[in-house]
Amino acid sequence: MSTPPLALANQLLRPAFASRRSPDRVFDRIAVEAGEAHGDRQFVDDFRALLGWWAKAENLTPVGWQSAQVFVRRHLANRARVRGLIAAHPEIEREPIERPVFVVGLPRTATTVTHAVLSLSDGHRGPLLWELLTPGLELPPRERRKAVTAGRRMVQGTNLFAPRFRDIHPMAAEGPEECTFALPHALMPLSQARIPEYEQWYRERDFTDDYRYLRQVFQVLQYGRPRRRWILKSPLHLGNLDALRTAFPDATIVWCHRDPVTAVASFCSLIEHGMAVSSRPLDLPGIGATWFGLLSRAMERGLRARAAIPREALVDAPYSWLAEEPATGAPKLYDAIGARWTDAEAARLPEAVARPKGTRPHRYDLARYGLTRSEVESAFADYNALRAEVDRA
Repeated sequence: MSTPPLALANQLLRPAFASRRSPDRVFDRIAVEAGEAHGDRQFVDDFRALLGWWAKAENLTPVGWQSAQVFVRRHLANRARVRGLIAAHPEIEREPIERPVFVVGLPRTATTVTHAVLSLSDGHRGPLLWELLTPGLELPPRERRKAVTAGRRMVQGTNLFAPRFRDIHPMAAEGPEECTFALPHALMPLSQARIPEYEQWYRERDFTDDYRYLRQVFQVLQYGRPRRRWILKSPLHLGNLDALRTAFPDATIVWCHRDPVTAVASFCSLIEHGMAVSSRPLDLPGIGATWFGLLSRAMERGLRARAAIPREALVDAPYSWLAEEPATGAPKLYDAIGARWTDAEAARLPEAVARPKGTRPHRYDLARYGLTRSEVESAFADYNALRAEVDRA
């Protein structure tokens, strides 16, 4: 019987696994390779701390340690590239990012399909996964193919090591993806390992500089190209709306809504399948406790920030709009953000809302993660009151 791909990868990477006992040495090598060893000192120090904490994560596998290094290297290399491009072309920072749309909400609330539908218009631009992995200026065809291929390999690796992940959150290198791939510090490391030090650090962090850097990323991606309205998305923005609106003051916020009991259970399942690549054995109640705490905190912060968002800059999108009634919901969504819905978008809609071929239905159970309906409903009581208002509107 052949060895499963993930087990084989862990075997091959095991000799290098001991390097996690010297994370500073590993980090120094990564920083030099990424060209950011002497760059933005605070940016570098923050990622040094992250790698050190990640190295101590319980139940981390050799693949998990390799993934941590890839994550840190990518962010350091991208920071160095963006800084270098702005130094060479100072006018990049004068690129206007006008009226961007940010799709937010709890995970698993149709944010992905909302992002895909809003990206259909020729006048809109959703960042592609490969662009977020290696943001830069317009590339010659050969280099572009190389960057796209690298994005495809990342997706293929995810699908190979975690086959069910594609059923839950399918990705494509040349498809629109979450802009948190370019945001320096989101919650993505916690989807791969239990890192309590990073979780605490994250809770205390001011994210304003992170979102200002994210704006620079989109200025780089826009420079020298036709200007279109950016369509951006991540559920993880929900807890940082104040910082987001500081960096993007004229942003339109599209807030997707769904029953939080369903959303939390579905997201814990996604985390389980993704984390299984990097951590063994999995602590399912630990996943439930960690993400229930993080999501309920994000919602509390999001509701507080919502009060300061001008009504004309806020769109509430019930789950039924696109998950259940896309033919009528999509035009409503376009109208709400001040965009035109035409026959061209209507023709592309079926493909945007369809499940990818070969994927299976996603099933999940809140109790699997040590959570109960009553505690989730209690924690999200204020949000459920808001949802009731949205449904009545």
